[in-house]
Amino acid sequence: MILITLLAILMGGGILAWISAAFSKTASRWISLLALIINLFLVIGIWVAQGAALSVGENANWIASVNYDWIPDFGISFHLAMDGISLVMLALTFFLGILSVLVSWKNVNRNVGFFHFNVLWLLAGITGVFLAMDMMLFYFFWEIMLVPMYFVMVIWGHENSRYAGWKFFLFTQISGLMMLLSIIALYFYHGAATGNYTFNYFELLDNIPGGAASFWMMGGFLLAFFVKLPVIPFHSWLPEAYAESPSAGSIIIAALMSKTAAYGLIRFVVPLFPDAAHQFAIPALILGSASILYGAKLSYGQRNLKRLIAYSSLSHMGFIIVGVFSFNMLAFQGVLFQMVAHGLSIAALFIISEFIYERIGTLDLREMGGFWKSMPNMGGFTLVFVMASLGLPGLANFVAEFLILAGAWQFNAVLAALATLGLIVSVTYSLRILQKIFHQSPPVPERNPVDFNPREWLVMGCLTIAIIWLGFFPQVVIKVAQPAFDKMEIQPAGSDPEVAGITATNSFLFTNGTIENSQKEGEVW
Repeated sequence: MILITLLAILMGGGILAWISAAFSKTASRWISLLALIINLFLVIGIWVAQGAALSVGENANWIASVNYDWIPDFGISFHLAMDGISLVMLALTFFLGILSVLVSWKNVNRNVGFFHFNVLWLLAGITGVFLAMDMMLFYFFWEIMLVPMYFVMVIWGHENSRYAGWKFFLFTQISGLMMLLSIIALYFYHGAATGNYTFNYFELLDNIPGGAASFWMMGGFLLAFFVKLPVIPFHSWLPEAYAESPSAGSIIIAALMSKTAAYGLIRFVVPLFPDAAHQFAIPALILGSASILYGAKLSYGQRNLKRLIAYSSLSHMGFIIVGVFSFNMLAFQGVLFQMVAHGLSIAALFIISEFIYERIGTLDLREMGGFWKSMPNMGGFTLVFVMASLGLPGLANFVAEFLILAGAWQFNAVLAALATLGLIVSVTYSLRILQKIFHQSPPVPERNPVDFNPREWLVMGCLTIAIIWLGFFPQVVIKVAQPAFDKMEIQPAGSDPEVAGITATNSFLFTNGTIENSQKEGEVW
């Protein structure tokens, strides 16, 4: 029942936080914080208990699973399951959820109970997406994320939050409906072929569609995931949504909600539509590479700090598309690690932007400058995450992008080389953050904002430890998810891995700072 418990704590905690706010705003904050801390410790407990077996591939089964009939007449079940990929993403979700509550501790003072209700139910929807193994249940949680995020953005956001909220809502809702049509098409396709009408993910895997039908079904999933990730040309909602959201909203939408789309590509698109996904690989790699370069260009040209960070996120999400559609284990490991590394680094940058906004009341880079003298601690933490964003070795983002590009090189060297240019251009907008905020001549000489307080030290300290630790010990994440990748079919049916440039039977693991190339059975070459 551990999976249901994780959801129940978030949903129950959200309701309790809403009710308690009528008596005490502080109580509402503490209830939300404790609910997320409990869930994080539960996930850490699972990680510790299962990690040893998972890391050496001894446990190929799912870590936890629960399955109840929900609407049996339509083949819908309440089916949740956790493997290594889900475990990693849940740990990231609850860790960043805790930081979201801490960051909002002082700057959310109206409708406090309703705010924490929406945050916890939003995180419950994200948790459900990472656990759902019934396609209709997955869609249910996918839509649950939308409404709380809309309220968080519109009620507690900045001056143009209403426009940003509606734009975000329409993009995600329409694309989600396209995914629903694909889910229903899978349901009828499987039923017509087997006589068993079901939304069960594992049963659908036994009868994978082919031909043109497969491509059109995959299209509905891709549209939903490309919008949420996002990928050009489906990114126009991104700058407003990221920039106008409050601190917690920016963290969750950029660091967590976008990762549900990346997770969907790994969990559903590649296994359910292997042939169609392989046929779409080259266009996907072109879109991913274009997102990397175009996002970097747009990021460099921004005057609003949060919009600059938002477009940098678009650039980094392009690496995920390149990795997923490179169809080899090395790239898949890089995609998972990019989901974690980007989640940590983008959350840190948005948190820093909110700390600056609280001090000077603007996000305009032209109104900033010379802050290193008055805020050296903030400058030091910003330096760490700017370096992470541009891929400095020793930090987690470098490991992720190295794995993705090394895997992409095996699949298509030309497009991999094009994507690699993103590492170069990322230097321009990353260093611009440091220059504009901390080193350019201050437009207002008498402005001397205060440096970090203990709460801010705690938030940024946790993120810094995480990004450095994973940079030196990436095997902690990669190993725990490896058995899940080993079970996946990452090559098109009937293809020759040698001809296709796919290394489906090999796993590349970082171990003690070196890369070992080993077979599934554990034999080291």
